[in-house]
Amino acid sequence: PQRKHGTGDLFVQGYYIPTHAGAPSPTEIGFGAAALLDTASHDSLGTGKYSIGPAFVLIHKTGHWTIGALANHVWSFAGDSDRDDVSLTSMQPFFTRQLQKGWSISFTSEAQYNWEASSGNAWTVPLGGTVSKVVRFGHIPVSFGLGGFYNVERPEFTNRWTARFAVTLAFPESH
Repeated sequence: PQRKHGTGDLFVQGYYIPTHAGAPSPTEIGFGAAALLDTASHDSLGTGKYSIGPAFVLIHKTGHWTIGALANHVWSFAGDSDRDDVSLTSMQPFFTRQLQKGWSISFTSEAQYNWEASSGNAWTVPLGGTVSKVVRFGHIPVSFGLGGFYNVERPEFTNRWTARFAVTLAFPESH
């Protein structure tokens, strides 16, 4: 196969994490939705499908550390009829260390299982890290992150390395 460089599909997640009256809990559980949008710059870099499904988050904060996991599953509902359907389960455990002045560093895996894989290996297991900085736009905190990942397990013809730019918006409840 010929090497390709470019951007992949856009993956968007949204979560609602309920807050409770009284003292804040160090552990939070939330739910939401995940969507995979057909935005790849080349057919070989994306699914050719639009997909959506449920998403869940578990977060525990202790001192300067945040430990947690994200999980989701998406199924395709539209897109190129010549491309394989999408049925992907993703699990993302993470360890984040908050640093000074809004900076943080995270270590994570983003394991994916492709239920529609036609070849022998349906797992993709990247390991890597991200450096992030939180800035405020008015009352809205926004995190910008840049990371790199190495796929320790991957299907044939899947990239070994991945770079990522992430933008995270937070909409805290006002009291």
